[in-house]
Amino acid sequence: MKKETINPYSIKSISELHRLLKLSKPEHPLVSVIDFSDITCFSDQKLRSIRYHFYCIALKKDFQGKMMYGQNSYDFDEGVMTFFSPGQVVTTDIADGLKLSGWWLVVHPDFIQGYPVAKHMREYGFFSYAVSEALHLSKKEETVLDFLIGTIKEEYSSAIDQHSQDVITSQIQLLLNYCDRFYGRQFITRKTANQSLLVKLEALLTMYFSDEALSERGLPTVHYVAEQLNLSPTYLSDLLRSMSGQNAQQYIHNHVLEKAKDLLTTTELTVGEIAYQLGFGHTQSFNRLFKNKTQTSPLEYRQSFN
Repeated sequence: MKKETINPYSIKSISELHRLLKLSKPEHPLVSVIDFSDITCFSDQKLRSIRYHFYCIALKKDFQGKMMYGQNSYDFDEGVMTFFSPGQVVTTDIADGLKLSGWWLVVHPDFIQGYPVAKHMREYGFFSYAVSEALHLSKKEETVLDFLIGTIKEEYSSAIDQHSQDVITSQIQLLLNYCDRFYGRQFITRKTANQSLLVKLEALLTMYFSDEALSERGLPTVHYVAEQLNLSPTYLSDLLRSMSGQNAQQYIHNHVLEKAKDLLTTTELTVGEIAYQLGFGHTQSFNRLFKNKTQTSPLEYRQSFN
């Protein structure tokens, strides 16, 4: 049987989102805080797969059950946060009688254009975590974010003046900075799960560098490694940085160096042959990486063992 194809429904404005959710007109056309308990149309099949044209930052409370991110399943007894950037397609399973509480902050890119937070939006790794891992909060962390969301809503609900946009954008950045802090905490508290992921990463790289076709395939890219682990490249780098002090690219390069050192000290292959075997297109690139990391050339390294 042919698998059903779901064409995502594009929602281009916050006003349109309010209409689809059967909510009153937004108080501000470019930013809004939606109360999940006010939404009554979760069963609308049109909303099963959506492409938003604005940022979505949501805290879902009282969520009972399991939520899937990538290939991992997590149980949540407390707050669950998700983050989506403009253009991402979000697909959810529709459940009859679904009831949620919590809030949903939606921000159109035009609202923050020209402000520092617009640049930071591209730097916050969790906006690429849509298929990797949600941020789950403690009650204390929920309270902090609830307060900040309340200040944002209060500001755009008040009389608009020449300072309103400056204040709201600052509040949004403060909210995201706290989320960034909480994600850092999550990396630490998920140490056991992350250690398991490191084992998988080590096995993946060991197998990759043992492949006889390595010279044809070339060096593994961060995108390739992340894809094999069902993570986003940014999330993988953040995770590795928190556990090893290295980003994903540096981690891969260290594997390359260890393999190179092994070949330099246990075989009679030339430096050029080793570079080719490790997937480098040019010997100069291999020499440059090796010397940059070890402060010595491959040939000098080999000679130090003779």
